Amino acid sequence: MSVRLAETQSIRALPLFKEMSEQNFAAMMDLSMLQRFPARAEIIREGELPDFLHVVVEGAVDLFATRDGVETTIDILYPISIFIVAAVVRDEPQLKSARTLMPSQILMVPSQIVRATFEREAAFAHGIVAELAARYRSVTRVLKNDRMLTATERLANWILNSARRAGRDEFELPIEKRKLASYLGMTPESYSRAITALESYGVHSRGTTITVTDRSRLTEFARPILNADD
Repeated sequence: MSVRLAETQSIRALPLFKEMSEQNFAAMMDLSMLQRFPARAEIIREGELPDFLHVVVEGAVDLFATRDGVETTIDILYPISIFIVAAVVRDEPQLKSARTLMPSQILMVPSQIVRATFEREAAFAHGIVAELAARYRSVTRVLKNDRMLTATERLANWILNSARRAGRDEFELPIEKRKLASYLGMTPESYSRAITALESYGVHSRGTTITVTDRSRLTEFARPILNADD
């Protein structure tokens, strides 16, 4: 499916693309595909070379790694997010797999055109550097949270960020509880204990629905190290 004008406007606003020349951006979009995927569709596979740079336009994507048959969620991406930039630029094997968590729309930009544009347009190259810097800061934030926060504090921070992203104090879990526990470096049992402990700070869990009734009290407990957008 080709990329429509209305969709290119939100894509164009991404830091990676917004400083590009109109000519190069149009040429890139002409060669790109906007693909719809059902839930749980495999997008990329760990260890394979990247054919495309991917942009999450709608839905959500689970980035995960596998060892000895056990999956660990590395990140969860929402619109509008870009992934596997480093693998595409370096033309090296992907370090993660990706699958959709819900029906999703993904922009797929051929790796060759990404590398060719990187070589010839400084504005796009600057956008690539900025994107990689943002991902580095995100990874550093996760590492700091893992090292400096308790499991319950990590869950509290995740709930606060999810409520902020949803724009309301009630939202649905995007993944199974066991996968969320894995993402937060917890066991399913410690997740259950943590969600129960957070009831004292205004968090209520029923099925897949999380409700925050006292955001200021939860924030005081969570002591976030960095905002998710930093």
